[in-house]
Amino acid sequence: MIKTEKRDAVARKRYSPEYKSEALALAERIGVSAAARELGLHDSQLYAWRTKARLERDRSAVERELAAENVRLKRQLSEQAEELAIAKKAAAYFAKSLK
Repeated sequence: MIKTEKRDAVARKRYSPEYKSEALALAERIGVSAAARELGLHDSQLYAWRTKARLERDRSAVERELAAENVRLKRQLSEQAEELAIAKKAAAYFAKSLK
């Protein structure tokens, strides 16, 4: 027979993005260890938040680069479509004059 024991579950604390950004700003000023002690957090928690924030910042940079690339490619596509339309009109004009 298996007994299941109910343990008092410790609720995980959820921190707001504002709190995290302020904690990271504090960590930049006074250091991660000192900021963690002052805020009552573990060093690893601040390091994880910092890593996640950097990834978000980098991802945002990548998305901006992709958006710029999309704009450039759309412009190039429209220019080539216009050139193709002009070439088709010219071919039709010269085909008429040959008859």
